[in-house]
This record gives sequence, structure tokens and C-alpha cells, in this order.
Amino acid sequence: MAVKALTLQKIVLMKKISSLIIAIITIAITAQAQNKPYSIITCPGEDVSRQMNISWASDTSQKADYVLYTIVKDKNWKKAKRVLGKNNLCRTFDSIYSKTADNQNFYEKAVFNKYGATLQNLKPSTVYAYKIVSGNGIESGIHHFKTAGANKWSAAIISDFHHYTPLPHRLEAAVAMLDTIKSYDPNIDWILHVGDVCAWGGSYSFWKTLYENNYFSDYMWAGVNGNHDNMTRKYFLSNAFFRNVNYYPLNGYSGEEGVCYYFKYSNALFIILNNEDMHTDEQLNAAQNWVRRVAAENPSKYIIVCEHYQWFYGENGKFSQYSRWCSLFDELGVDLALSANNHIYVRTNALYDGKETDGTKGTVYVQTPSSDNERGMNADTLKYNPDIIKYRWTEGAKTVGGLSLKANNKELTITLLNRYGKVLDSVAVKAKR
Repeated sequence: MAVKALTLQKIVLMKKISSLIIAIITIAITAQAQNKPYSIITCPGEDVSRQMNISWASDTSQKADYVLYTIVKDKNWKKAKRVLGKNNLCRTFDSIYSKTADNQNFYEKAVFNKYGATLQNLKPSTVYAYKIVSGNGIESGIHHFKTAGANKWSAAIISDFHHYTPLPHRLEAAVAMLDTIKSYDPNIDWILHVGDVCAWGGSYSFWKTLYENNYFSDYMWAGVNGNHDNMTRKYFLSNAFFRNVNYYPLNGYSGEEGVCYYFKYSNALFIILNNEDMHTDEQLNAAQNWVRRVAAENPSKYIIVCEHYQWFYGENGKFSQYSRWCSLFDELGVDLALSANNHIYVRTNALYDGKETDGTKGTVYVQTPSSDNERGMNADTLKYNPDIIKYRWTEGAKTVGGLSLKANNKELTITLLNRYGKVLDSVAVKAKR
């Protein structure tokens, strides 16, 4: 009997030890998950053929996060290099009134170390892998990007999906649209969004869950600050939200660094604007003087300007931002002007001095449709500008669409796809330089 009792005691002891080990492992895994770098996004450097900007966040206990990167062919990471991130304590999003994923009211709890790092001297036209390593050695998952360099390249363009965690179908619709664009063009090199990717840019939980999607792991993203990205639930407005969830080139004009920016992608110069800082004539002049300087200092085969607000009101064709920018675009020889916001696809042929040309001069204006299957708009009769607006498209309230952009040294080609992958419209932008 004594032997049996001793055996039972051993069994009980072993069970207690096993439970303790499981508890310790659980605590360790939980702590690691909490300290793992998050909100990781690959942003363009100023010259994407040789530079890439990496943005991420970490728990406040981490003080020495770095990027470990190598070419994707270096399977064992033997030639990997590291770049220490620049960080600051971010309280921008803390205590902002928002919604949880289960639709409960709450105040965001978001105090973190915001990191940014610029990878330099990269090889053109090369696929890289990278991961973020925290100060205590915890690693993120592996992310990828491809540098520019070849004069033949392509991108997916999407906007207005208003990611909102209580309604996950919005993001699901946008991701499905990206899948559709990728099916149309399996070789896309990067992704451009033209704004309103979050319902409330002040809600950090929205950005955090957005950046967990695989498309943010696999591609470089360039983005435009939309009005929704610029606000909180209570309509407090700030470009700090957009700045503090990304790490775009800090080459914008005063007050707009990292929000307005430009980057060179192979044979194209992209100039990104922030409509939320252009409400007065003084603000508009500051933005236009900056665009004029950027174009003069960065000669390129193509000049592409992006802003969030629409060029035309898609409902009836009336002028919107077109009338504010067309003279400058004529002056600078802008090739392609991209916008969003109106949720209705609108496209012109090349326009110069308000008139359609044969394409040898002038700017093609394109505005993207919405892609969240929820907030689209209806189009009425084209009462205004029927001579210059060549195509409009919307599915009404439940619209999902996106664009393919393909480039070579002869032309840019913009193609509109619906959710089923059907080509609805296409326009070629001829090279003029």
C-alpha cells in the first residue's frame, strides 16, 4: 500500500509540475506576442530603386528595434544587414474615442514606440526580405518588397475602403479586389492607395489590424492621406495620424513632411498631396509652389500627381479639384493625375487648356471608385463636361472596383476592373519626354 501511495504522490507531483510548465510557457508566449513588433508597412524611399522606408511600432519597453534585411535569394540570411530604427514615443492616438471590433464604445489605449528606418544602397529591380527584431530579440514575421529599376513595371491602385473593425466585410471586399487585380496582373510590383483606407484615422486599432493583412507583408505601399484617414470619430482633424502610422519620405513642405511627399519609381516621379491642408488660397499656393519645385528638380519621363479629392463630381460631371490644378498641370507637363473620394470612377483623355488633345500633350485625369461594397455613389445624367469626361462607372452604393497601372518607356496604361475581373475601361498615357 505504501508503494501505491508513493506512486500516486509522484503522479500528482508530476501533474503539478506539468501544469506549472504549461503556465510558464503560456506566460512566455503571451509576453512575446505583446512585445512583438507590429503595424509594419513598407513605404517608398525617395528613390525606390535604391531606398526603402520601413515603418513599425513596438511596446514601450523596447528601445533598440532594428530591421534585418537581405535579398530574397539569401535563404539562410547569411548576408543580412541591419539598420537601427529611429524611434519616438507616440501618444497621438491615446484616449481617442472609438469602437472595438465587437462594436463597443471605448477609448483607444495606444502608447507605443513609433519606429522608422531607411534602407540605403539597395540593388535595383531586386526582391528583398526583411523582419523587425525587437530590443529583446523577438522577431516579426518576414516581409518582402521589390525595388524599382526596370522601365517596365506595374502597380495595383485602390482606395476608399474605410476599414472599420466592427464591419470587417469592408476590408474583405478591398482585399478581394486586390486579389482580382493580382489575377489580372500577377506581376504587380507595388500598391498605391489614394486615401480613405480607414474609417477614422485617429483610431489606431483600425490601422493596426489593417497592417496585419498579407498584402502589407508582401508589397511596398505608397499612400495618400484621405479625409477619413485625417479624422477621429469626433471629427478632430490631424495629419499626425497618417504620419505616425507610416514612414514616407520627409521631403514635403513645412508642416507636411511625411504626409505630402514625392518619390521616384523607375521612369516616373510620383507627387503625393494632402487635400486637408489646401482649404485656403494660402495653403493651396504653398502646395503648388512645392509641386513646381519638385517637378523642376526631378526630371522624369512621367510625372504622376495624386491627391484624395476628386477632379470632377462623378454624379453629374461638374468641376471639382480639376479647376484648382489644371493650369499648373499644363505648365509642368503632368502626365497622369489620380484622385479618389467621390466613389465614382471618372476618366478623361489627355486635356490641355481645358480641351482634349491627341495625347502628345496634356494630362489624363482619373479618379478611382470605392472598394468597400458599402459606401458607393449613384451617377446621374452627365450634365457638365460631357465633351471631356470619357467614362464614368459605379455600381451604386455597393461598389467594388480597382485599377491596374502598367508602365514602360512608351506609355502608361490605366485599366479599370470590376470585382469579377472584367475590364471596363482602359486608357493609354503617351510618353511626352
